[in-house]
Amino acid sequence: MEQVSDRLAKLSASATIAMNQKSKDLQAEGIDVINLSVGEPDFNTPDHIKQAAKKAIDDNYSFYPPVAGYPALRQAIVDKLKKQNGLDYTPDQITVSNGAKHSIVNVLLCIINAGDEVIIPAPYWVSYAEQSKIAEGTNVIIDTGIENDFKVTPEQLAQAITPKTRALLLCSPSNPTGSVYSKDELEALANVLAPHERIIIISDEIYEHINFVGKHESIAQFPNVKDRVVLVNGVSKGYAMTGWRLGYIAAPVWITKAVTKLQGQFTSGATAVAQIASITALTGDHGPTQEMNKAFKRRRDLVLGHLETIDGVKCSVPGGAFYVFPDMSAYFGKSVEGRDIKDSGDLCMYLLESGHIATVPGAAFGAPDCIRISFANSDENLVEAMKRLKNALARLS
Repeated sequence: MEQVSDRLAKLSASATIAMNQKSKDLQAEGIDVINLSVGEPDFNTPDHIKQAAKKAIDDNYSFYPPVAGYPALRQAIVDKLKKQNGLDYTPDQITVSNGAKHSIVNVLLCIINAGDEVIIPAPYWVSYAEQSKIAEGTNVIIDTGIENDFKVTPEQLAQAITPKTRALLLCSPSNPTGSVYSKDELEALANVLAPHERIIIISDEIYEHINFVGKHESIAQFPNVKDRVVLVNGVSKGYAMTGWRLGYIAAPVWITKAVTKLQGQFTSGATAVAQIASITALTGDHGPTQEMNKAFKRRRDLVLGHLETIDGVKCSVPGGAFYVFPDMSAYFGKSVEGRDIKDSGDLCMYLLESGHIATVPGAAFGAPDCIRISFANSDENLVEAMKRLKNALARLS
């Protein structure tokens, strides 16, 4: 009998992965699709990191690594957090996993019981809500809105907290909006959370190094909540290492021990060669990371410049990451050649099939009026993509 578990049946497929695959399918048919759906840098991993990986292979890092990560890597993470973020951790407060996505679901599975509430400000990364479902959590979604730069307010957070609240999922810089929380904004949220000792704050900081507004701020810096913060980070975005699958948490020891126990039954340790290469990523030359950040800022400004010329498009200015998240609801209810655009899903499929640009529907991120556009692509492709977007939208009436 072909019947999957109830757990899987209630799980939604990743919309970002689905749109990326659809664009690749069309490209395989010979159609010139510009893919603005994918959430990864379009740069190659820097050479000094690749050299470290090659040396690791020659040095026979081909055996099972420790489940929590090599001691040298955990120490490198501790040193990074101290030097770059002013945060004090010890190696036993670090667990290395197979990407930040893996880190987050590990934590949720370790702290959530059936019926526990997980607060998720929307727009949110597509996997947050689904990973909470896997852990049998009850999602409490807070709608933020473009007028507040898609950031949750202390008042909204306070109103959402109940005796059942167990976790808050926070992301800065944000996927999908690019919003970046300031130190004052994070402190205000920390002050709301401080009296609620049961709440674990999961702070996804994977886009830390793609920041256009200055110093990265972490909610882990505030003493009144630090012992309940799980800081999530990794090497994927800042070092162009998405395929290396290396993420980590910095957290209270009871959580890192729990995550290590769980991981020991799921995946064991992250790939040995990727771990060794990540030591070089964290401790070596950050010049390539800074150059990537400059390129992303230039591309952000390029895309925003085009979007601002399109009637009906409302857009915030992303302070980080490599996405814009425009409100496209002015185009809902329009049609072309018998094709109706009812929502963001219809619009994205129209843009893909008729405009040959791949984007992601905002509904997948809990914001049905919007679409996500990645500017992790070449300047030339972005200019052409914006031209195609304008032309496709102009055909709707």
